[in-house]
Amino acid sequence: MTLPPDALDALRGAMLAAQLALRDALHALGLTGEVAGQPVWPFAHRLAAEMLAIDGGHARRVALTLGCVLLAVALLAAALLVRARRVRGGLAAAALALVLLAPWPLPQLLLAPAVPTSLHRSPTGFAAEGIVRGQAVYIRLCARCHGVDARGEGPDAARLPVWPPMLTGGLLWKRLDGELFWRVRHGMHGRGGGRTMPGFGPVQISDAEIWQVLDYLQAHAAGRMLRESGAWERPVRMPAAALRCRHGGLRGTHSLRGQRLQVVLPAPGAPLPPEDPRMVSVVVGEAPSGSECEAADAHLLPALALLLGVAPAAAPGHVLLVDRAGWLRARAQPGQGGWSEDDLVCRSAPGARAQAPADGQGLDALLRRMDADAVRLVRGGFPH
Repeated sequence: MTLPPDALDALRGAMLAAQLALRDALHALGLTGEVAGQPVWPFAHRLAAEMLAIDGGHARRVALTLGCVLLAVALLAAALLVRARRVRGGLAAAALALVLLAPWPLPQLLLAPAVPTSLHRSPTGFAAEGIVRGQAVYIRLCARCHGVDARGEGPDAARLPVWPPMLTGGLLWKRLDGELFWRVRHGMHGRGGGRTMPGFGPVQISDAEIWQVLDYLQAHAAGRMLRESGAWERPVRMPAAALRCRHGGLRGTHSLRGQRLQVVLPAPGAPLPPEDPRMVSVVVGEAPSGSECEAADAHLLPALALLLGVAPAAAPGHVLLVDRAGWLRARAQPGQGGWSEDDLVCRSAPGARAQAPADGQGLDALLRRMDADAVRLVRGGFPH
């Protein structure tokens, strides 16, 4: 028996919340400092929430153990309220038995090595400007080892003691943002202690630029997956950018959360799709006057091109649909005649099957699918 997705999400969320609460409490008490503007994680290990999604048996053991511990705490609390010594002793004994008999998970699966920035969260908001700036920093500092395409085959790769890893998907999804940040700043060492990747000091790259490089790598990896397999392995957010809207003036994409978006990258000379009352139309590129919303940030087009896995010059003609939570969900390619459920390029979770009703066709069915098949994503235990 496997845990249902909602229960798994709740368990991972609880593990995250507990660690963040402990970190912030220690910082508030003055027992820990800050690194890169956020409180440090002061311990050598952290709870490995990412293992819950990898090993179903481990997830069940964690859930059962947590239930036993919570019940034991409740029994001990009840024992403190009971006056009868015999009953109090029975409750305490039952609590101890629950703790001892709980199916405790293996420590190597429950705990993972940690660094001071393990629980750091990216402050960028996955902004279009940061993605594009991160690309320039990556080319300047990282491409000679990791390659322009991030496949680990740069011109200097063969001279390194260990071949650089591919930064095109799997590694990014399995690491926390804060731990990737630490590796860029401080480098990596092999089992023998030798340096396998150099670190970059603040003179070479600022904290903000490291976060931007990580945003770029996420966008680049997503585009490669879409280009090669026709779908994103992990959900991708609509990049944050400034918009100029007919009603509301200058505003950010985040202000449109709660509404579906139709993001149009118009091809030269081609008519725009008609505005649809079920969605807010956002035009990225040359927009006729009076468009519902148009991009006021020149970085949004190249950022979306990265996510689509195409060159910026090949991006016009695409249309993207964004769900109410801000996730990019569907793509229409240049010259496509209409929408179908086959255009869904992002499901609620890798390999998940949508639960939306199958009746209807075209855009109506696709929008129902997007609404019913809500995205769930906790990468490494931490929402991205």
